[in-house]
Amino acid sequence: MTAEHISADPSVDSPVARSIRLPLWLLHWTATVPPERLEPLLAEHLRYMVDLEARGLLFASGPLSEPDGSTSGGGLTALRVPLEADARTLADDEPFARHGLRQYTLQRWTLVEGNLSTSVRLSDSSVTFAAADSA
Repeated sequence: MTAEHISADPSVDSPVARSIRLPLWLLHWTATVPPERLEPLLAEHLRYMVDLEARGLLFASGPLSEPDGSTSGGGLTALRVPLEADARTLADDEPFARHGLRQYTLQRWTLVEGNLSTSVRLSDSSVTFAAADSA
């Protein structure tokens, strides 16, 4: 079953019949070097990601860690772009990837469930509260 098979018809008996079906591209980053080798490019990486956020291309992003809090330098990024080629271009231009320090796998992700009622820009802590949709 693909995301497109989830009916958008409200008459269909489905709890997600009226879902937003937000198409995103999900990057699963894996470091190819020890995490400490990423540190010299961290500021450049963060500037790149904040720029994507400001341009409306970044839905969410952040590092992954083990239950004990340790990290291997990997992460997840969800991009809001229409085409796979667009997602790959942005991923390939990310500083860690551009310098061969991280690689990624790319998958299409359709956001169906969840609850978002505010807009939060994580990089500058700005928050915009939106009126609830009455539909």
